[in-house]
Amino acid sequence: MRRRAALKALVTGSLSALAVAQAPLANAAARPLYKDPRAPVAARVADLMARMTLAEKVAQIRAAWADKGKMLDGLAFDPAKASAAFPNGIGHVTRPSDKRGVPGIAGAAGGTAARWRTPAQTVAFINALQKWALEDTRLGIPVLLHEEALHGYMATEATSFPQAIAMAGTFDTDLMHRTQSIIAREVRARGVPLVLSPVVDIGRDPRWGRIEETWGEDPYLCSQMGVAAVEGLQGVGKFEHLPPGKVFATLKHMTGHGEPQAGENVAPAQTARRDLRENFFPPFREVVHRTSIGAVMPSYNEIDGIPSHANTWLLGEVLRGEWHFDGAIVSDYGAIEELDTLHHVAVDLEDAAHQALLAGVDSNLPDGRAYATLEAAVTAGRVPEVLIDRACARMLALKMRTGLFENPYGDAALTARLTGNAEARAVALEAARKAVCLLKNDRDILPLDPESMGRVAVIGPNHAIARLGGYSSVPKQTISLIEGLRAIAPQADFVTAQGVFITTSEDRSVDDVELAPKARNLELIAEAVKIAKTADIIVLAIGDTEQTSREGFAKNHLGDRDEIDLVGQQNDLVDAMAALGKRLVIVAINGRPPSWPNAVAKADAMLECWYLGQEGGTAVAEALLGRLNPGAKLPVTVVRDVGQDPFYYDHMPSARRGDLFADTSPLFPFGYGLSYTSFAISSPHPDKTSYAVDQPILVEVDISNTGSRSGDEVVQLYITREDVSVTRPVLELKGFQRVTLDAGESRKLSFTIEPRQLAFWDVDMHEMNEPGPVTISVGNSSATLKHVKVEIV
Repeated sequence: MRRRAALKALVTGSLSALAVAQAPLANAAARPLYKDPRAPVAARVADLMARMTLAEKVAQIRAAWADKGKMLDGLAFDPAKASAAFPNGIGHVTRPSDKRGVPGIAGAAGGTAARWRTPAQTVAFINALQKWALEDTRLGIPVLLHEEALHGYMATEATSFPQAIAMAGTFDTDLMHRTQSIIAREVRARGVPLVLSPVVDIGRDPRWGRIEETWGEDPYLCSQMGVAAVEGLQGVGKFEHLPPGKVFATLKHMTGHGEPQAGENVAPAQTARRDLRENFFPPFREVVHRTSIGAVMPSYNEIDGIPSHANTWLLGEVLRGEWHFDGAIVSDYGAIEELDTLHHVAVDLEDAAHQALLAGVDSNLPDGRAYATLEAAVTAGRVPEVLIDRACARMLALKMRTGLFENPYGDAALTARLTGNAEARAVALEAARKAVCLLKNDRDILPLDPESMGRVAVIGPNHAIARLGGYSSVPKQTISLIEGLRAIAPQADFVTAQGVFITTSEDRSVDDVELAPKARNLELIAEAVKIAKTADIIVLAIGDTEQTSREGFAKNHLGDRDEIDLVGQQNDLVDAMAALGKRLVIVAINGRPPSWPNAVAKADAMLECWYLGQEGGTAVAEALLGRLNPGAKLPVTVVRDVGQDPFYYDHMPSARRGDLFADTSPLFPFGYGLSYTSFAISSPHPDKTSYAVDQPILVEVDISNTGSRSGDEVVQLYITREDVSVTRPVLELKGFQRVTLDAGESRKLSFTIEPRQLAFWDVDMHEMNEPGPVTISVGNSSATLKHVKVEIV
């Protein structure tokens, strides 16, 4: 019944691209309309589709990844092989920067340098592929290409910026825009017009290995970062044609992905529709409403028994219906096939393809195995051709909007000039600096004074390696912590020790993860103790590897955890260092939030660094030695124990009552972060005390730097709604501003709370701003706030 209802709506609905497809063909002797860039995209699509066979339409909604090998002679593109393997053309090629493609989805989140083409090789492959598509296929339809670009173009030599969770901690949307603009130009120069980024899932469970890919737990922060990222990648505002040097973005993963059952990737999202609408939907909706987002990717998981790739309500009624999204919906890797093999809601790949098409999924990534069944299914009358037409029209429109029909080629010289250049490296360093978060600083141990600090023992599994995080390639250069320290203070006395190894391998793409042997680690700890005894200060770099916090995309490639404290013998290393009675500074380099109660208790100071990208070692060294005053904040709540999860600051009033025999407060609250200076933030000053439901609330806040040095502070504005028809969170972030103030400097900040920011879904599931009291709170974290009440009348 669901399938018949969806098909009826499709056939009787208004589909402009298909409606105009009945227009007569252009004069055969004239230039085809679909090749005329001056014509409207819808008319061009209609003209082209009227010329296409069923086989050619199906080819346009398929992709090739592992099947790239069928078009290669060695590693070079071979047009004869391509024509034999893809006689009807191919719509989409997955990751042209990797050499051959990877069977299934293995290696999705990274790999070694041996896996990728050089920039020049990538351009050569793309240009040969596009020359074949334009000249050797019947209709000359160019190929769509996509790459991963979560925190930098995942390809050799491209600039690696801080991982997403670190960027969220900057609370700096302008910085987000600028980093994404650099990513866009590095990708587009090679000839790629589409990236599978950004991730706008809210991350509510640190057991989930992909939490590092998110901008944290808060819907408003994720929304603002999401808009900034998309505008950096694509350009600002609404438009039909992609600006030069830009790429279309792909919002992912819609939705509920960031709070899976038991924290396990791909597991069901056990959330109600009100929770979806008020927490998981807002970042997606905000981006769709404010930008010309090119594509959306559904999530692997299911909601209320319906996998997202077959969810006509989610993708049809909400995304396309309520929000009026008119771009392409592309599948996550292998997710259509998993309707059959994982979720078991389809009887075979053909059925899976049919369900995905009904839901509105336009492109089958990465290899199009399910959609390969469609030509035969349509011919046999099992699948209506109108479903193929709808998906094909959207993918062709995306190609025309990118300008591929006019110029599908990469530019090797431009790529060489732009990729990882000095400007990009400077922005990567700025981002790393702004992402360093100071969590603890007893007795003002930090910053260290290079002139008086004496010998410093730099110890730990992360002291001499630049951790980049998942979805990273190999940039032109990386800076580890010890390299950064020695570059900044070459005269200082640094001694080093490994301390422990975390895992036996550093290759993030391998399936099996083995912890380093305990016996060997205990020997290394003893060696580290001998080194540390000779020092005055210990800097301990601990945390994760790209294997212990990562995407668990298969049963043989896991990345989620049932414990969230330090892995392996790292707590033993902490205990051994603390027992020496010396000043102990912990540098956390990690993908998951640092739920390390033992380490936090025994450290005198602690920096949260996440994965800071290629320039991270310099930024951390600057923070330790006082050249940088940390100003980042936590975009997540950090718990004391896994039993507290999921724990997010914007919980309902009935939650977090307490547990027997436990401190149930967080280890660190959302929005928390210290500084080497001090700030005074005033109470909020609204412009009046009562407001109509359609009036914005204007709020002013005074902030002063009361310390002795310049620094950054993030002023955060929250609201609380009470005495309304449904329960509301105890706090909701509705504004933030990061400001830099010199010692003694003051500034007045202005915030505007729009009526739509006060709205919520009432008891009848209508979105509205109800009358009632509103508490406005401001401060430098969710736990340190000053309040005032106003009334909505």
